[in-house]
Amino acid sequence: MRRRGITVLLGALITALLSIGVLAAPIPYVVLGPGPTVDTLGADDGKQVIQVSGQETSASAGQLRLTTVGVQPNVKLLSAIAGWLSDDEAVVPRELIYPPGQTQQQVDERNAEDFAASQTSAETAALIKLGYPVQVVVKTVTPDGPSVGVLQPDDIITSVDGQPVTFGRKLTSLVQAKPAGSALSIGYTRAGTPGTATVTSREQDGKPRIGVAIEQRQPHPFDLKIDLDHIGGPSAGLMFALGIVDKLTPEDLTGGKIIAGTGTINEEGKVGPIGGIPQKLVGAKLAGAKVFLVPADNCAEALRNPQPDLPLLKVDTLDDALTALETLRAGGQPTRC
Repeated sequence: MRRRGITVLLGALITALLSIGVLAAPIPYVVLGPGPTVDTLGADDGKQVIQVSGQETSASAGQLRLTTVGVQPNVKLLSAIAGWLSDDEAVVPRELIYPPGQTQQQVDERNAEDFAASQTSAETAALIKLGYPVQVVVKTVTPDGPSVGVLQPDDIITSVDGQPVTFGRKLTSLVQAKPAGSALSIGYTRAGTPGTATVTSREQDGKPRIGVAIEQRQPHPFDLKIDLDHIGGPSAGLMFALGIVDKLTPEDLTGGKIIAGTGTINEEGKVGPIGGIPQKLVGAKLAGAKVFLVPADNCAEALRNPQPDLPLLKVDTLDDALTALETLRAGGQPTRC
């Protein structure tokens, strides 16, 4: 009987040791959880997130919080089980976050690049809303090209065949909308004086071109900088754009409330979908948010993962977001998911 008892104890100990080993073994999954939120109207690490010099800015009683997803990259079975059982976390295959063939460092570098691009797009969209349009400027004229003697460096191209040129890609699409050899009426401004010239496009690399290299400028009488470097990815664009508009206009967009949200934004103000909505909603709720701005294409997922007393406001553009906040300040009901 005594020997039997010892055998049982040894078996239990071996089983326990094996279990501990298995539970501590790494697995090809990552755990996603609520990440930090940051008030784009406030400071982070002692520095203002949105910095404006050369123009007076306004103060707001509330907050505009961008939201993030925390990633636990090195997951063991025990952590995965805890994540599967949690309402606030998600366990997903590692390859969804770290594609095969890419190191964690490479993914982090790409996320940093996306984050920087989101800041640039947010600045462009916000400044357009504030009345500072993009200028498409001739940088160089191709020697022996169709624009020689017609266009000059520093000309601002304003239209093609009467269609306004608002961005560089718009100029490209208008030129390529007609076959090579088409005579195009190019509107431009030179040294403050408007003019019109005819340029006949030529084929180059299989596409119609007018023989100029261009750059985008967006003159404004102040310096603008976003200073936040410990977050990656493109999903903060919308909240950055709102923060810029808030600081440079007298209106307090927040109405004294904590507003959270997410979404990419392009230079034209279009808001795009992102990942990690369930975790971002949890983070927003923990930060005390009263509403959450949701990209239109994320509404279905957001509705499947609601947080109590956190209304989901549907936005498709920067204008939508501004209208939603205006309606909220007036005591109305903004469009919801």
